[in-house]
Amino acid sequence: MTKNLLVELGLEELPAYVVTPSEKQLGERLATFLKDNRLDFEAIQTFSTPRRLAVRVTGLADQQTDLTEDFKGPSKKIALDADGNFSKAAQGFVRGKGLTVDDIEFREIKGEEYVYVTKHEAGKPAKEVLAGIPEVLASMTFPVSMHWASNSFEYIRPVHTLTVLLDDEALDLDFLDIHSGRVSRGHRFLGQETEIASADSYEDDLRKQFVIADAKEREALIVEQIKAIEKAENVQVEIDADLLNEVLNLVEYPTAFMGSFDTKYLDVPEEVLVTSMKNHQRYFVVRDLDGNLKPNFISVRNGNAEHIENVVKGNEKVLVARLEDGEFFWREDQKLQIADLVAKLANVTFHEKIGSLAQHMNRAKVIAAYLAQKAGLSADEAAALDRAADIYKFDLLTGMVGEFDELQGIMGEKYALLAGENAAVAAAIREHYLPNSAEGELPETKVGAALALADKLDTLFSFFSVGLIPSGSNDPYALRRATQGIVRILDAFGWNIPMNELVDDIYALNFDSLTYDNKAEVINFIKARVDKMMGKTPKDIKEAVLAGSTFVVPDMLAAASALLEASKTDSYKPAVESLSRVFNLAEKADAIVAIDSSLFENEQEKLLAKATDELVLTGSASDKLAQLFALSPVINDFFDNTMVMAEDQAVKNNRLALLASLTAKADALAKFNLLNTK
Repeated sequence: MTKNLLVELGLEELPAYVVTPSEKQLGERLATFLKDNRLDFEAIQTFSTPRRLAVRVTGLADQQTDLTEDFKGPSKKIALDADGNFSKAAQGFVRGKGLTVDDIEFREIKGEEYVYVTKHEAGKPAKEVLAGIPEVLASMTFPVSMHWASNSFEYIRPVHTLTVLLDDEALDLDFLDIHSGRVSRGHRFLGQETEIASADSYEDDLRKQFVIADAKEREALIVEQIKAIEKAENVQVEIDADLLNEVLNLVEYPTAFMGSFDTKYLDVPEEVLVTSMKNHQRYFVVRDLDGNLKPNFISVRNGNAEHIENVVKGNEKVLVARLEDGEFFWREDQKLQIADLVAKLANVTFHEKIGSLAQHMNRAKVIAAYLAQKAGLSADEAAALDRAADIYKFDLLTGMVGEFDELQGIMGEKYALLAGENAAVAAAIREHYLPNSAEGELPETKVGAALALADKLDTLFSFFSVGLIPSGSNDPYALRRATQGIVRILDAFGWNIPMNELVDDIYALNFDSLTYDNKAEVINFIKARVDKMMGKTPKDIKEAVLAGSTFVVPDMLAAASALLEASKTDSYKPAVESLSRVFNLAEKADAIVAIDSSLFENEQEKLLAKATDELVLTGSASDKLAQLFALSPVINDFFDNTMVMAEDQAVKNNRLALLASLTAKADALAKFNLLNTK
């Protein structure tokens, strides 16, 4: 016989960004708890609103499954004393299992007998096991926490109710001084406390109190309401997924509505209006059917449609205040001079241990010039990069960016164009912030990409130089994100710049403001980001590529991808094993020994030398790998007919030198003896 279980934790309003992951976490933790405690179930459904996290388990067994376990103890000669009685070792063993020596039996394993006991544990009733639910709730982890009243235990927000129902029976549990029952809370303003009749009636009981507990149902309702407004008003609404999730987790009973603002604000850059609506007010942006921004917005009320006109007016009033700010800063910023703003950056601290923003920009300018040459930028691109590097942080001192910091770079581009800067310079000012997240969009122009690299490289080098190196999950200056951006840009633009040479060259530059330090740590940090870029590639392939002689990001990523694809073929194992043998022996070679063909003693040795000499790895990483794998028969014939570690020292060293010459070429793809073929 099975039952349905409901667990609901009622809390003060949760931060919107915490709700969805906490709902998922609670479901996963409860599922693990049930599995660990041998309570079978059919399915788990999770629920959440800003004021509750809940789980319903359907088809829950009424008791644990029985457990039968065998335990191996000491050998018979240890378990019995000279008189044939059970020794203290045997007695202690069975006592630890909750059994007696009467339960001992002997079993033979590889010619020797050992003590064995079998423990049978009858399954407990479900209600007895479910007494551990408060422990599940206590194990939850959150990005922020607090304690309240006299509680020393910290939690995401104060807990008000705990509902635990097994079908229609309320279980008697306690969590953080809250006694469980069947009482839940309705909507803060429209509803009231209510009793949940049973696990199955949960959604219906709360709906009567203006709470839609199922987040998926609530989301579908919001989208449906927005679509209805679109159709009625003949407009299109941008339903941004992140914004939708945030709004979803701010309301328990959603009602979408459309508001408006004065058309005069459409003279302000669209990005300012969109930022005001989406980021600051959590409004959805409205456009006409041609994609042009309209003086309207969509918001979602936490409640019903009663007196909605007052809600619309209130939201319009709040938005207008933001738009007034935007219009004012847009007008006032245009009176400023870029040169004056750049000069003031000398007084703005980049970091107290590193210096000013102006000093940071000066270093980035030198790095940018170096990158222009390495990346093969044209004369016009290099000139645009040089100019952009002179001014690219100026917009940080504008009123608009001071008020709307999300617009840094974006406003820099607009103000630069208004000041007469060319389009390449203006675009680079915007693009140097990209990517601004792990999977964020990349710069589109070479000038913007080079400036982004220069800015991120100096950020990485300077913070490492003063000892501000991320450790564990701690990364307050987002250096991992910046370095991930470096790797992604190099890969996207196919810039084959060896990172070890780049780091060496830039570290050799002289700056009055800072001397770069901790070079080895920087190299390892960059390699760790390349490793991450390889995604779910097997560990051995990652390690082999990272240990190779090349440190050209696009080539490394391509090599990892080629090896991953090759590993799925039948030729992979024998080819890798041949090359691995070459690498293992080549490590014993004397680096100063030159190959002497007069010391070759057989035809296979000559053929390998010829094949190695003629080997020029070209084309894609897959092509290069195929060229190496094609040598497998030649390598195998060499080993079948040649004793590499010959007694004649000169012959041995010559053969090792031959193998080393092959690995010197193959090493550009990977260190093949680190690959696993088992």
